[in-house]
Amino acid sequence: MKLDAIDLRILDAVQHDGRITKLALAEKAGLSPTPCWMRLRKLEKAGIITGYHARIAPRRIAPVASVMMEVTLANHRQADFERFERAVAATPEIVACWSVGGGVDYILKIIAADIDAYQRLVDSLLDRELGIDRYFTYIVTKTVKEETVLPVSSFAASGEDQSAS
Repeated sequence: MKLDAIDLRILDAVQHDGRITKLALAEKAGLSPTPCWMRLRKLEKAGIITGYHARIAPRRIAPVASVMMEVTLANHRQADFERFERAVAATPEIVACWSVGGGVDYILKIIAADIDAYQRLVDSLLDRELGIDRYFTYIVTKTVKEETVLPVSSFAASGEDQSAS
């Protein structure tokens, strides 16, 4: 789906405020409400907008441990990756997982009640024989930046650069 400047304004507005009214969104997009709403639905149907969420501050609920974990699998067959990824998807404490190139296979972001709860989670993953060869733990001591808002206007600029060449 080719996005234009209006689509990008819509995306920017809804990612900053998922509860924005139809009228306010139309004003930000520079459209009347009905065409704006139709574009929003088109972006949702295309899978560009995947949902609307509340951002929760976990430490305001209870003390938590944020942990980044590097994982290297012992074997690199497709079945090994799929088995590990299914386990990750089924583990609520693992809030993000990226398959990466380089010296490790995955980087995980884990939110646990405390370090002991994190270690019990790791022990349970190891007990399940998911093919984990090595893992490294990094305790987050301070969040410097954690954004959910994407710089969509810069995506458009890079896309225009590529189409010009």
